[in-house]
Amino acid sequence: MSKKNKAESHDDFGGFRAGFSVLVGRPNAGKSTLTNALVGKKVAITSAKPQTTRHTIRGIVHRQDAQLILVDTPGLHRPRTLLGKRLNDLVADTLAEVDAIGFCLPANEKIGPGDKFIAAQLAAVGRKPVIAIVTKADTVDRQALTEQLLAVAALGREVLGEEGWKDIVPVSATDGFQVDTVADVLISHMPPSPPLYPDGELTDEPEAVMVAELIREAALEGVRDELPHSLAVVVEEIVPREDRPEDSPLLDVRVNLYVERPSQKAIIIGKGGSRLREVGTNARKGIEALLGTRIYLDLHVKVAKDWQRDPKQLVKLGF
Repeated sequence: MSKKNKAESHDDFGGFRAGFSVLVGRPNAGKSTLTNALVGKKVAITSAKPQTTRHTIRGIVHRQDAQLILVDTPGLHRPRTLLGKRLNDLVADTLAEVDAIGFCLPANEKIGPGDKFIAAQLAAVGRKPVIAIVTKADTVDRQALTEQLLAVAALGREVLGEEGWKDIVPVSATDGFQVDTVADVLISHMPPSPPLYPDGELTDEPEAVMVAELIREAALEGVRDELPHSLAVVVEEIVPREDRPEDSPLLDVRVNLYVERPSQKAIIIGKGGSRLREVGTNARKGIEALLGTRIYLDLHVKVAKDWQRDPKQLVKLGF
């Protein structure tokens, strides 16, 4: 991530600004949904289950006068496993490198210990502009939203002194309320710079990572609460099917889904393989849209016992 000379005048790049912003917050605070709304296309997986994001997905917002690169991170939380600690370390490394931080707090949940833990972490980062983003504004009435905005402002003064957060913005990623305003505010904190990515590029994540995330999202739909933490997806290969006509290509996508216990394997596969077929059907649409061609999706479920606590397994599974 290149850092630019802050002394450069805004006119050096014709008034153009570009830089990196990270969205942080406790799990399920709406970070991935907001990333997708800002970019205008799905680049981060979303789920009603907390802790679904495992990779720092970069979504790129293109404007005529600016480029905003959004880094979507796992939710910051008090870690209970080695995986949890590594995810927190990932967030800490990201915070050190970005130009601005968006701290997501949902409008429909009171500020709790988790939010205060993250606020304290952000205060320790130093002189980074922190923008408080009150997400899910569509889920509460005007009075409740006002009360949450006041509570968020008070939290900012508590951890950062009288100045508090640089800005506070309520937003609803689902109905579009103030999504553009969030982008405007984050861009205002970006340094003068030429564009950092080619026009039209929406993410710099490798396709295999995006494919794995789409499969993981489909696998998490409608399953028990313990599964999100225990599910890892590894794309083994994406290869063109040989001997296909030029006007009808097909990609073979071979994927392993890893869980920690045989009972979880049974949940993913379902009775007679019905659940796994449903996962494949749901994921295939998104993968074909991403890769721009028809695919044959080959899914296998394997048990990697207690992989979240095993350093060797974590490395093997890409963490």
